[in-house]
Amino acid sequence: MSTADNTQPFVQSARFVTIKLCATMTGLSPAAIEKRIERGHWLENKEWRRGRDGRIWIDTKGIEAWVLQATE
Repeated sequence: MSTADNTQPFVQSARFVTIKLCATMTGLSPAAIEKRIERGHWLENKEWRRGRDGRIWIDTKGIEAWVLQATE
């Protein structure tokens, strides 16, 4: 028998995430994310996209650029 492998798995974050996962990642509430979308602060095809099933996917690179732009 071999000893157990103690290496930790590497998990790379996805570029597009659900609103729920985005909320967990950023500390924003799902309602706050939805309001940013509804009010046009986050733009479709820039900070978020709609999937073929109609579900909203948040572009993590898009919101990162949005945050950086707001601070410049």
